[in-house]
Amino acid sequence: MGMLKVTGKSLGSRRKLFADFSIPIQPQWLGDDGVTLRDLITATVAEQVAAYEKRQADRQFIRALTAKDISEGIQKGKIDSGGSEIEPVKIDGSAALATAIEAFSDGLYLVSVDGEEKKDLDAQLFLAEDSTIAFIRLTLLAGG
Repeated sequence: MGMLKVTGKSLGSRRKLFADFSIPIQPQWLGDDGVTLRDLITATVAEQVAAYEKRQADRQFIRALTAKDISEGIQKGKIDSGGSEIEPVKIDGSAALATAIEAFSDGLYLVSVDGEEKKDLDAQLFLAEDSTIAFIRLTLLAGG
């Protein structure tokens, strides 16, 4: 099964919004029925909520650091060995999805699938085994 590469950028900035990641392409997404943009956004939000919750849970445990962990921590300006006493924040996945769909509908970000902008949340899309979805945040002009 292929993986859908997810990227993010902001217009007017060279920096990425987030590190690229991948989500599994569901077998039905490759069939004759394809997939909708709404389904792709839903899968992406669900993946990010799960990843966030895993990071929160991982911070609860003290772990031994490797030389690589220490080196990366120095570059970031913070070396973290876990053991946080802060209670993990629970994310409401339904609310996160609703916010993502509303933001898309309000034109706060664009979505491109394999280099082609997609505007209709419920239109049929066809993916390849190595497809890429890009979220492009639009930057509002000051004084507009």
